[in-house]
Amino acid sequence: MAYFPEFDDLRLRDAPGGLRGLTQRHDFAQSFDPTQRSSQPVVTGTSVLGLKYRDGVILAADTLGSYGSLARYRGVSRMLKIGEKTIVGATGDYADFQFLKDVINEKVLHDNLLNDGHTMLPTAVFSWLTRVLYNCRTELDPLWNVYVVGGVHEGKALLGYVDYVGVGYEAPTVATGYGSYIARPLLRDAYEKNPDMTEAEARDVMEKCMRVLYYRDARSLNRFEISLITNERCVIEEPKSTETSWEIGHMVKGYD
Repeated sequence: MAYFPEFDDLRLRDAPGGLRGLTQRHDFAQSFDPTQRSSQPVVTGTSVLGLKYRDGVILAADTLGSYGSLARYRGVSRMLKIGEKTIVGATGDYADFQFLKDVINEKVLHDNLLNDGHTMLPTAVFSWLTRVLYNCRTELDPLWNVYVVGGVHEGKALLGYVDYVGVGYEAPTVATGYGSYIARPLLRDAYEKNPDMTEAEARDVMEKCMRVLYYRDARSLNRFEISLITNERCVIEEPKSTETSWEIGHMVKGYD
């Protein structure tokens, strides 16, 4: 029989059913404890970057899944293609991203089965994400993710940000995670200087930002994916590695 010090009292021993009856009722009461939701994601992904350019939208995210502070999974994709017009990138808990990915894929399949010629447009995906994340938050079971939505429809580009409580906005430059502090100033500067940049110029900006994040963000990796969304194509490219140099490492002092 389990022993509970709080029941070690003569008055309790005289209760109906004795100590065994009390411990059984104690165990029964424990089954009515409130449901405990996860408040600490386990495997996480860091920054996702987004930038508008002349022909559409470019997104970038590394392929690292961090198990706490351990760089555990190095081939994790955090990009999801939705139809032929939209790509979504996720920061935060990878398990929650997988859950939402399954939900979205089911919606896409349902649309295809209807065969009515209608598909989810970028604006619809963006709006739907804000409602889903807000609904999960109000039920006290949030999805621990921040999403970047990029899409192009009839020549109009959309680049949006949605956080885990359902707050969303559109902007020509977007960054999540540590990238919102380190990379977004670089993205803003590049966009303000040249809002009509070409794909090659936008790609150079993204690679520069991903290199800076690798140097500065302990949860980042120098292997990343780039996604391009234009009127003609919507692709998630194969992961690539950026060249890095640590020659100035010996000059960094004061962190011993």
